[in-house]
Amino acid sequence: MNTINHTNFNFPNQKAVYRGKVREVYNIDDKLLIMVATDRLSAFDVVLPKQIPFKGQILNQIATKMMEATADIVPNWLIATPDPNVAIGHLCTPFKVEMVIRGYMSGHAAREYKVGKRILCGVAMTDGMQENDKFSEPIITPATKAEEGDHDEDISREDIIAKGIVSEADYLVLEKYTKALFARGTEIAAKRGLILVDTKYEFGKTMDGKIVLIDEIHTPDSSRYFYADGYQKRQDRGEDQKQLSKEFVRQWLIANKFQGLDGQVVPEMSDEKVLEISERYIELYENITGENFQKSDTSDILNRIEQNINTYLK
Repeated sequence: MNTINHTNFNFPNQKAVYRGKVREVYNIDDKLLIMVATDRLSAFDVVLPKQIPFKGQILNQIATKMMEATADIVPNWLIATPDPNVAIGHLCTPFKVEMVIRGYMSGHAAREYKVGKRILCGVAMTDGMQENDKFSEPIITPATKAEEGDHDEDISREDIIAKGIVSEADYLVLEKYTKALFARGTEIAAKRGLILVDTKYEFGKTMDGKIVLIDEIHTPDSSRYFYADGYQKRQDRGEDQKQLSKEFVRQWLIANKFQGLDGQVVPEMSDEKVLEISERYIELYENITGENFQKSDTSDILNRIEQNINTYLK
């Protein structure tokens, strides 16, 4: 199956291109951003060698559906989606922090907890918790936005403000929006029989100074989901939770002795493993949206994307 690894488009009035871990962003006349979701897969801040069929389409379509489902509570950057892999929106100046919010002690929080840490980003975690237990209330554990090639790093609210990364007034807005989005995401997930465990949000400012939600929202790359059915029984038995997220990729990498650390080698990913990951992404799409996934035509995927974007720009 054809996948998107890199793009090299040249649109009218194009000013610049930014290539992230999985998205490529085109600046049009310093007014619009065209965000192309590739099929690249990243974990532990490393882009893996093989692409995952339909992953970009899945991420883009979940993110745009969730933007639309939360636009009444938090303004966002999105204007149009002219192609299954493309979102077009307002040019924004991004805040250099990711707003991570956790309803459960899972993933990175659980790994920190296991080594004895009880403070994460300045927020206390109660003694005696078991992995995947629910926090008494969601906690916000921000991370600094890494430059390309570097790891994101945990940071406290106090340090963000003290270092001038975000002003106190703006940070209060980011906190308010983060909590509102997580509450809405939790409601949406519950209707689908899922638990929104944790997620991250990114924000930016438009040219007129308005704070808006940018990037992606509630996708398997940015969020962790558990199946609600049987959650408590699994906790009571000390069993792993049944989940839909990119965590299964991380666990496969950990089992193959890779966590993105110096000297570690990315394990070989078989064609069977690539298709398994693709199927897991489709499974999450169908669970979180409640819709059957419609595979786009990938016979000439780059030409399709370029034509759809150019038609929109005209």
